[in-house]
Amino acid sequence: MSVKRVLIFDSGVGGLSVYEQIIKINPSIKCNYLFDNAYFPYGELARETLVNRTIQLLSDFMQQYPADLVVIACNSASTIALNELRLHFSIPIVGVVPAIKPATQVTCNNVIGLLATPGTIEREYTSRLIEQFASDKTVLRIGSTRLVQLAEDKLIAKPVSKEDLKAILKPWLAGGDIIPDTLVLGCTHFPLLKQEIAECFDKPIKLVDSGKAIATRVKQLLADDNSGEALPKEEHRAFYTQRFSEDQVLIKLTKSFAGYGLVALNYYSLKAN
Repeated sequence: MSVKRVLIFDSGVGGLSVYEQIIKINPSIKCNYLFDNAYFPYGELARETLVNRTIQLLSDFMQQYPADLVVIACNSASTIALNELRLHFSIPIVGVVPAIKPATQVTCNNVIGLLATPGTIEREYTSRLIEQFASDKTVLRIGSTRLVQLAEDKLIAKPVSKEDLKAILKPWLAGGDIIPDTLVLGCTHFPLLKQEIAECFDKPIKLVDSGKAIATRVKQLLADDNSGEALPKEEHRAFYTQRFSEDQVLIKLTKSFAGYGLVALNYYSLKAN
C-alpha cells in the first residue's frame, strides 16, 4: 500500500501546531510543510493577492512534491481562499476555522474568549460561526498580530515577553464579572504559546484550538488506516520561500523544526521566479 502524502501550508510556523496533531493521529503518512515567509503575514494581504499567491505557490510546489491532500493551516488563507483553492485543485483541501463549537462544550461560565488575528476577528465568517454555535454564550474578542510574531520568535529561541502577553490579554485579566474561563486560540500560531498564555491567568483557563479536529478530518478524507508504524523522521521535510538574513536564524529554526520531527528545512523558490 502506498504511503499517503500530505502538504501542510501556512504563511509562517503556526502550522506546526496542526502538523503535530496530524502526525499523532496519522503516524504513517508522509508530510511536507511549506511556509510562505516571503509573504508573511497573510492576515495583512489584500484578498486578491492572497488568493493568487496561494494558488500559484501550491500549484508550483506540488508539481515537484505531489500530495494526496493539502491542509491550509492558516486562518486567513482558509477564510479567504479556501473556495478558490478547492475549485482549482482536484485533491481534498482542508482548512482551519476558530474552534468556537468545541469551546461551547467545555465552558462552565458560558463566557468564551476568542483570541485571533485582527483580520479573523473582524471577518463576517467568524461572526457567523459565533451566531451558529455560540448564540447563547458571551463571546469576547481580542485581535492581535503581536502574538503571531511572539510565536515566530519563540521558534528561533527568542524569549517570550510575559509583559507583552499580559498587555494583549489585559481585558481578560483585570477581574470583574465577565471574564472567560475558556479561550479559543483562533490562529494556528497561538497553540505554540499555550503554556505562556495559561501562565498569564491567576485561575486555570481552558485553551481550545482546532488541531485535533483537523487531524481527524485528514484521517477521514484519506480513507485509509494510517495508524501503522510511524515513518522515519527524515521522511518529513519543511520548506520556506524567502532566505533568512542571518544564518543563526535558520540554524535556530532548523533546530525547532527538528523538535517536531521535520529534520530537513530547505529553501523553495517558485519556478516563475
